[in-house]
Amino acid sequence: MTDKVVLKTNLEGVKFLRSGKVRDIYEIEDYLLIIATDRVSAFDVVLPNGIPGKGRVLTQISLFWFNQVKDLVENHIVTANVDEFPEPLRKYREILEGRSMLVKKAKPLPVECIVRGYITGSGWKDYQKTGNVCGIKLSKGLLESQKLPEPIYTPSTKAEEGHDINISFEETIEILGEETANRVKELTLSIYKRASEIAEKKGIIIADTKMEFGFFDGKLILIDELLTPDSSRFWSMKDYAPGKPQDSYDKQIVRDYLLSIKWDKQPPAPTLPEDIVKKTAERYEEIFRILTS
Repeated sequence: MTDKVVLKTNLEGVKFLRSGKVRDIYEIEDYLLIIATDRVSAFDVVLPNGIPGKGRVLTQISLFWFNQVKDLVENHIVTANVDEFPEPLRKYREILEGRSMLVKKAKPLPVECIVRGYITGSGWKDYQKTGNVCGIKLSKGLLESQKLPEPIYTPSTKAEEGHDINISFEETIEILGEETANRVKELTLSIYKRASEIAEKKGIIIADTKMEFGFFDGKLILIDELLTPDSSRFWSMKDYAPGKPQDSYDKQIVRDYLLSIKWDKQPPAPTLPEDIVKKTAERYEEIFRILTS
């Protein structure tokens, strides 16, 4: 799936809306066009060089998962087939093929829906200090990377820049209203459970993940990306060993390299060496093949 690196897009004659760390978003007719570039960020800074094929991997994994859970909740996908895109987009086939989705114009909820099935990352740090994860009391004596008795829902607010801020479920009720807050919690946990069962059959643990919802025509739908290496921690069941950090199928190689050179995590970010780029691309490809085989 690796190909020419796409770091930014320029679709002349198509209305550009905004860029995120990875995605470029355009508006055409009644739809949004989401393009996953090959940009890679670490510590909230976009790096100068990208990871070949990363955008295609993210898009294809998202499409796989949207299809796996479509009976649980509707999603924003209209089509990912360039032949079905509005005519002005088709001349950009070379850029769009495999890395873009035409989607409904939903109104996103101002909350990120995070579910944790294992104690790791910021959750582990929180637990070590307080015995809680995002305000949820956990039993004593848990090990790093240990599976939790039940997955926990730990929402956050969405930050335009910098880190998202963890909030309590009660705060989501204040933001979204009780009915919507309960519904997104229920859906997030249901999707995670379904995806975990599918992934485990392929030898993969989904340690945690985040998802987004929005309203379209008054109906709550699933939007953005879903269960990708950029939004989830995937671990190999074969290599899993609680009591220490696990090797993830994601950009951890990039983070580890940046920590090893003692970068101060402030822009501008350093350029990644070719071997780090190659290893990271292989990692993304590997999880793509395992999940969607």
